[in-house]
Order: sequence, then C-alpha cells, then structure tokens
Amino acid sequence: MIPPPRTDCPQGQDYDCAARTQMPFLKKSLQDGIQMGRKVTAADVAREAGVSASTVDRVLNNRGGVAEDKERRVYAAARRLRLDRALDLRAARTLRVAAFIQPPANPYHAALKTAIDETNRGPDPFNIQTRIFHIDPSSPRRTADRVRSIAADHDAIIVCLAHDDQLARELDDIVAAGKPVVTLATNIACRGAIYVGPDNHRAGRLAGELMGRFLGEAGGDIILIAGMFSMIGHDERRAGFRAILSERFPRCRILAEFESHEQGEIAGDLVWRALGQHPSIRGIYNASAGALPVVAALQRAHRLNDVIFVTHELTEDRRRLLQRGAIDALIDQNPRLEIETAVQVIAHAYQRLDLDPATTITPVSIYLRENC
Repeated sequence: MIPPPRTDCPQGQDYDCAARTQMPFLKKSLQDGIQMGRKVTAADVAREAGVSASTVDRVLNNRGGVAEDKERRVYAAARRLRLDRALDLRAARTLRVAAFIQPPANPYHAALKTAIDETNRGPDPFNIQTRIFHIDPSSPRRTADRVRSIAADHDAIIVCLAHDDQLARELDDIVAAGKPVVTLATNIACRGAIYVGPDNHRAGRLAGELMGRFLGEAGGDIILIAGMFSMIGHDERRAGFRAILSERFPRCRILAEFESHEQGEIAGDLVWRALGQHPSIRGIYNASAGALPVVAALQRAHRLNDVIFVTHELTEDRRRLLQRGAIDALIDQNPRLEIETAVQVIAHAYQRLDLDPATTITPVSIYLRENC
C-alpha cells in the first residue's frame, strides 16, 4: 500500500517532495506486477511506449532526465499492461499548474479561486497542484510576458483571460513545447489550447429567451453590458443574445451595448446614465460583473420593479438579490465544475486519465427566485 503523502516537507521545497517518498513502494509494486504477470516485463513496457528499457527504469524509479512526452508514454503503457496498479492510484510526479485569473474583486474569479483552493486541499488522484496568479485584465501586454515567464516552471497552464494577439502567440509557444493550455470560461484564439467552460453562444441565447419571455408580447428597449468585447466568451454571449431576440422576439430591441471592462462600478454608472437618457428601457442584460451596482442604479432611478434584469454567476450576493426579486433570472456556469474539468483535461494530457473531449463543454443552470 502506498503511504499518504508526507506533510513535513520544508516550506518552499519543490512540489515533488511527497512524490519522492513514494517511489520505493512504486518500484516494489512494479516488481510484484512483473512476477505475478510472468509474461509482462519492463521490456514489454518499453516496446509498448516506444522507448528503451533504461528509459522505463528512469521514469518508474523517478531518476529524471526523461523528456515529458516519453514519461507520459511510459506511464500510459504501464497502465495499459497493468504492470503497476499503484500508478493508477497516484501518479509519481506532482504536476505543477499555473492558473491566471483576475483578482477576487470580480465575483466569478473569486469563485474560481475558491474552487482551485478546495481542489488543492481535497482528494488528489492525479497528483496535480494548481497555483493562482492574479492578473490585471487592462494590461494584456504585461500579462503575456508574465504568462511566458511563469510557464517555464510549470507543467500546464489555465487561463481565464481576454483574447490578445501577443498572449495567443505566447500560448502557441507553450503548446508547441508540449505543455497543455486550458482556456477557461472564455476562449483565446490559440492553436492547440483546450477550451473548458460553457457554450457561451448558447448561454447568450438562453439569456435572450429569458428576457423575451419576461418582457412578453409588448417587448421593449434593452441595454446589454459585456465585460470586454475582446473577451471571446462575452462576445459570444452578446451574439447569442442578439440572435435569439431577432429570431423570436422582434419587439425586443437592443437600444445600446456597453463594455464595463470587468468593473462592477462602471456597469452601475452605465445603467444609471442609460436610464436617465432612455426612460423606455424595460430590460438589462449584464453578461459580466456588476450585479450589485446595477441593482443600486435601478433603485436610485425607482425602476427596480419595472425593469427586467438578467445576468450570470450565482454568487452569494446575487443569490440574495434573486431572493429579493431584484434580479429576475440568472445563468450559472458552475466554476467548481469548470476547475474540476480543467484538472481532468490536464491529467488526460499526461496520460493520468481517460477523458472524452466532449466533456470539456460544461452545462449551465438557470436560477429564478424560487430555486436559488
């Protein structure tokens, strides 16, 4: 039996401290597997993986000096041949993942941070640990440089960032170096990156369906607020929202579209000014941060009871707003599930999990006052 990971690793020591303590037990398990199978040897693993027997020995005994792609092939071959069942319980080398998200002032990114922290503390069958790096969404050039620098010391990257051409090039290079790149919740035009998150176009259509049904046959004027149009996920939501109104609710008219730049207070100011200029507004669709400031603007304008408000992400603050009736409908994408799926994608890339790529599209849920 493999003992639990050590908890006495000195602060700051590398990720592999616990993993190294397990290697003698893995070696014994390998030897037992060869003896029990009688027809399976380390040479069989070498042939299956397309590497030398000495490479198999170096990988399974954690001696280092083996390229990552060969290491993955050896682990996968050992599992396929059932040479070492212990490898299925806990992979030997800890994979280091860098996650780039916004500071927790953004409610969705705060939920991502919580999900990552819980995943790091919980059961770890794939031996993956994720470190969070907060980025400023208004500084894409600096972010691209930071991602390149940090990626050199990590085995995989998770990014929840707006598209930027320089960032896309940096991610292309990371993928080309054989390291998995997961784009979370919003995509980036990067070759080889794996998107994990909802179908944002369909989520936008869902928001449009809710808005159209709430406004009814009379329809009315609507304002739409995205975080950043350069954030592909937000632009897809916007396109889906517009499409469904055009197809099914022609009396619902989008009066104006705004960017909040992921700043909640800006979203509130935009709503306040729009309500003053256009008393005909009957609906607000906010695809990003700023639910509390939007509600405050509606209250200040005495429009809380006659304007339909549809938004995203079920945080505790927004749950309370739903319960009050200040938000009419909310679409949640479950950040915990997104993080779990991203970790599984990385485990799959390192041959630690079989995964159907279709599962990288995560479902959304609709919340109303009665089920929040």
